[in-house]
Formats: sequence, C-alpha cells, structure tokens
Amino acid sequence: MTPRRRLSAILLRVAVVLAVLAGIVLTALGPATVTGLLPYFTIQSNVAVGVVAGYAAWCALRDRPEPPSALKGAVTLYITITGTVYHLVLANPASPFAMAQPDRQPGEWWGNQFLHTVVPLLAVADWALFDRRGRLRPRYAAWWLVFPLGYLGFALVRGLVVDRYPYPFIDAGELGYDGVAVSAVGFATVFWLLGLLFVGVDRLLARAGRAEPATPAAAPGAGEPPAAAGPEEPPVVQRETTGSA
Repeated sequence: MTPRRRLSAILLRVAVVLAVLAGIVLTALGPATVTGLLPYFTIQSNVAVGVVAGYAAWCALRDRPEPPSALKGAVTLYITITGTVYHLVLANPASPFAMAQPDRQPGEWWGNQFLHTVVPLLAVADWALFDRRGRLRPRYAAWWLVFPLGYLGFALVRGLVVDRYPYPFIDAGELGYDGVAVSAVGFATVFWLLGLLFVGVDRLLARAGRAEPATPAAAPGAGEPPAAAGPEEPPVVQRETTGSA
C-alpha cells in the first residue's frame, strides 16, 4: 500500500473496532448483560470482525502482510449475514420470523444500530477497498458455512439446557426440529449464495485492478502523415581557414 492508502486503511479498521466496542457496551447498558449477549450470532460475528479488523490495522501500521483473504472474507460474510438477517428478517414486520422491537433507551438504540448497521457497512467497505484481490475461490463459500452451522448446533444444545433460543427461526420449541431443519437449509443456501457473491465481486475487482491504463495522449503532430522523404542532401563540409599572422 502507498502511505496514504495505508493510513486510510488503518483509520477505517480502527473505526470498525470502535464501532464494535460501542455497540456491545451500549447494548449491555440495557436489560441485557454482556454474558447474556454472548449466545447471539450478532455479538459473536461482531467480536470476530472487530478482532480481525484490529489485527489488520496493526498489520497496516507495521507494514506487515495482511490477514489471509479467506479469513477476511469469512468474517466479512458473517457480519454481512448479521446485518442482512436483522433488517430483512428480524426487524421486518412482513417476515414470518419478525421479532417484536421493544422501545429502547437512546443508548441501547444506538448500540443496536452499531451492531446491525454501522459495523456491517464499515466492514464491507474495508473488505472492498483494502483487501487483496483475486485470492478467493468458489469452494470458500462452502467452507465459510462451518461457523454458522456450528452456531446452529450450539444454539440447539443450549436451548435444550435453558429452554430458550436466540432467534425464532431456530426455535425448536416452536418449530420442532423438522421446522428448524427446513429453516436451516434455507438459510444455509442463502448464505452459500452470498458467499459466492463475495467471491464473484472479488474477481470483478481483481479484473478492474488489472485493467490496462488509459492510452496516453498522443504527442503533438501524432496522427499526421509522415513527410515524404526527399533526396538526401550531401553533408556540408566545413573547411577551416587559417588566418594570416
């Protein structure tokens, strides 16, 4: 990176870290506690993207190699899932899995916005602007599903113990395990396609970066037909004359 580009990357990544911290702290000021927030995919994905962004900022500051593109793509996908599912599924009254949105105090409201809107937008901007291009492969989209599927298993086992589930689309008490399986397959398919979208965008940006620069302006007189070559004139021989003393 150039010094100016490196400085921009550092500032954006520090903004991601600060937004994650602000979101968690402000949300914890409400009824929920930090330990009560940990079982949520929202918190786990925010913590993951905050840690990677902090490490990437340190790498840029020290001019070290960036974090692996597969890791950066994974956490960016997870935080994108957080924002997308919240706005299109959980906070959307038309969704069958919409959750009642309580009246929040200003601090808690801002914390919710940081975690579900601000951090996802900043993280995607960092990935699009400063990540190394052309390193993602289509198979990564399948590997990236390991964490969401692992989270599903964790949420189901925890639900058996505490009889409470973090999200309505994985609520085995309401949907039954058959309903949760159908829901999980649908969400996993969407997440896989979203991962493939990240890979496709990465390749498009890589091609744009390798595009040939614009043809430089022609020099004056370019495009004019060359002058006809005339008969070559013999060189003029200068003779030295010796002056009289």
